[in-house]
Amino acid sequence: MEKIQGLINAPFTPFYPDGRINLEPIEAYCAMLVKNGITGVFINGSSGEGYLLSTDERKQLAEKWVSVAPQGFKVIVHVGSTCVNDSYDLAVHAQQIGAWATGAMASPFPKAGNVEALVAYCEKIASGAPDLPFYFYHIPALSGVYLPMLPFLKAMDGRVPNFAGIKYTFESLYEYNQCRLYENGKFDMLHGQDETILPCLAMGGATGCIGGTTNYNGRELKGIVDAWQAGDLELARERQNFSQDVINVICNYRGNIVGGKRIMKLIGLDMGPNRVPFQNMTDAEEQAMKAELEAINFFARCNRF
Repeated sequence: MEKIQGLINAPFTPFYPDGRINLEPIEAYCAMLVKNGITGVFINGSSGEGYLLSTDERKQLAEKWVSVAPQGFKVIVHVGSTCVNDSYDLAVHAQQIGAWATGAMASPFPKAGNVEALVAYCEKIASGAPDLPFYFYHIPALSGVYLPMLPFLKAMDGRVPNFAGIKYTFESLYEYNQCRLYENGKFDMLHGQDETILPCLAMGGATGCIGGTTNYNGRELKGIVDAWQAGDLELARERQNFSQDVINVICNYRGNIVGGKRIMKLIGLDMGPNRVPFQNMTDAEEQAMKAELEAINFFARCNRF
């Protein structure tokens, strides 16, 4: 299967003030990402509040993203759900509308207790879109499923024909690299933590990355890769450290899903509120966050419309 090159963005879901999904900004949103060097999107995932969306809303969003994506821009649809039949249905839909791939994180309830249970869950979902690559989204901080990924790769190998690899959003760079090396790099290991792109590049991996701060800081994150490929380690370090400074700011405001989504408003594209149980930022918090971003010169370096 084709391995992803470059940065894939995990977009936010736009909402109207009354909480309904808002499809209107997505065309401009997609164009902005393309302009800033992003090569695709992984929609309806954690950044997109996917588990708080109905199946119908998720289908509407997938259809919209596929319809506005330019040629070559990859639309990966997160179809994970606590109901595996809904996940299967979403995977069928993703293939029907022409998505590039599907993906799913482990269900947060009930939690897979062993590798075999997780493989069976993924096998069912992937079979809904047999012509599309399927990625497992490993993010145990949200799913609560802390299973080892190398045994998971081995169990998926040969059992799920369209299994492409893992979006790896976890802190173990050792495990990430061991998975990357499995069978001479057989599977696509998409690095999923914007704060550690450079170390993964140094290990020889991270040809493809999926991030959340790429929504507003994609120029700098792509710049890390560009500087590394050009042999400019000092510039790559500076851009990685700056990207960590941005993450330090959003961590003061309930993380990327809340604070990061509000940054989109500050750079010119209002994504609307978060759905409960997320606690939305107040106007005072927005101004405080803006001041912290100004202090690190963020607005001179962020994504451009």
